[in-house]
Amino acid sequence: MMTPNDTLPPYTQATQADIALLLEGTFPYVSGGVSSWVNQIIRAFPEYRFAIVFLGSRREDYGAMKYELPGNVVHFEEHFLYDTPVADRIPAARQGDGAAFALASDLHDHMRNRNAPATALASFREISREILPTGRLSLDDFLHSEAAWEMVCERYRRFCADPSFVDFFWTARIMHQPLWQLAKVAQNLIPVRALHAVSTGYAGFLGALLHQSRQLPLILSEHGIYTKERKIDLFKSEWIRDNRNVFQRDPTELSYFRRMWIGFFEWLGRFCYDAADPIIALYEDNRQRQIADGALAERTCNIPNGINLARLSPLREQRPETPPPVLCLIGRVVPIKDIKTFIRAMRRVVNRMPHAEGWIAGPEDEDPGYAQECRDLVRSLGLEKHVRFLGFQKIDDLMPKIGLTILSSISEALPLVILEGYAAGVPTVSTDVGSCRQLVKGLDNEDRALGASGAIVKIADPQALADAALALLGSTAAWQAASQAGIQRVERYYSDVLMFSRYRKVYMNALERAEGIR
Repeated sequence: MMTPNDTLPPYTQATQADIALLLEGTFPYVSGGVSSWVNQIIRAFPEYRFAIVFLGSRREDYGAMKYELPGNVVHFEEHFLYDTPVADRIPAARQGDGAAFALASDLHDHMRNRNAPATALASFREISREILPTGRLSLDDFLHSEAAWEMVCERYRRFCADPSFVDFFWTARIMHQPLWQLAKVAQNLIPVRALHAVSTGYAGFLGALLHQSRQLPLILSEHGIYTKERKIDLFKSEWIRDNRNVFQRDPTELSYFRRMWIGFFEWLGRFCYDAADPIIALYEDNRQRQIADGALAERTCNIPNGINLARLSPLREQRPETPPPVLCLIGRVVPIKDIKTFIRAMRRVVNRMPHAEGWIAGPEDEDPGYAQECRDLVRSLGLEKHVRFLGFQKIDDLMPKIGLTILSSISEALPLVILEGYAAGVPTVSTDVGSCRQLVKGLDNEDRALGASGAIVKIADPQALADAALALLGSTAAWQAASQAGIQRVERYYSDVLMFSRYRKVYMNALERAEGIR
């Protein structure tokens, strides 16, 4: 006989889990990249019960789930940090806890003193306890108390280099308010044995709060360096105000509010690094960046991404002997992927190889304005018959039909699409970002001896991108040599079997430590 609970998904019924995955803006609502990796990890460890905490911006920024939750996801919750709550009452006048706000003021002073990060972190740990629902610094006090108003006014008078107090006031509110929501999430999460954050930022802050309040082991995996990626976003953000007039602006200096946001995310990163062990990077350059940003070197390590060779290697049999004149960029149509450089490169490619085609295979819904600009650029360059927007496509369907994978990105970590191409025998042309040089040229002497599996070019250089692609597509021998080097490289260093064995050790160690703590 069925009970009401029999009709509910398993993740609505669980009361505890083994590992909590703390995810910001990725799985299960965003496809590709980190989300694909998260899906791999969950499915690779059916013996573990996962709880997922998804953190997003606003609910309206996400559509339906792009991934079906695996059966070993026993708990799922989502929180949208910038949704504006509807007030059900007029806030009452309140004084606020003066001692708690004094701690907050001290924290900001310590953060400004770059020579004493340990003192700032100790202060950060102290104030993070006070923003928990049981602490002395409540969200109502932050939003509505006299003590909060006085603190905001005092910080503005002392430090703000922008003339607008209104913008300073609202920036401080928007920036800090999600921290109280995360403190509530930390208090209410079901019991788990270990934590795994897949970025710093808000997800990393939540992980550090849970580590501190529940004494749980925290694993941190960074695909890209969160603070670096947020800096890129903040440099380009049009919603951040700069109220200085033309005589006050120094073109070499970031606006005050951009620096304010950057500093905020840098300290969230430090707080997470202080709590996490291990701190995992995809490749050595990022591990060194983590150390430079405050991670303890002895806690850091590298675990490269891995791909499913068993699924993709049979695609090599469908490959033609000569390179198909198709350049394929597989990724989201967003500015960080610099789709426009690829389109401009295609104009030069088509001039030299008139039968060539450029395929853009990825969703366009994340930034519709940018996607439209890309389509307009195709028309303005007369490439309508040569550049195709395919939308989301299955890798298995694409790989046998293309000659090269293309990455024109201005920022990447260790892109799976390059490795997936290698597994299917497809070389790449990539910008010199993240680990791409390592993937194309090799990491050490043994790896480099395999040969180049494509070409590396500078960022935002359509001519170099086009010429590198033409050199590979125009020579069957060069294309086949790059293809063979890619196959050998991915089989030796970047299989999912190798990645899973490394993460199995990470999870086993964390769960053993959790038992020791209990």
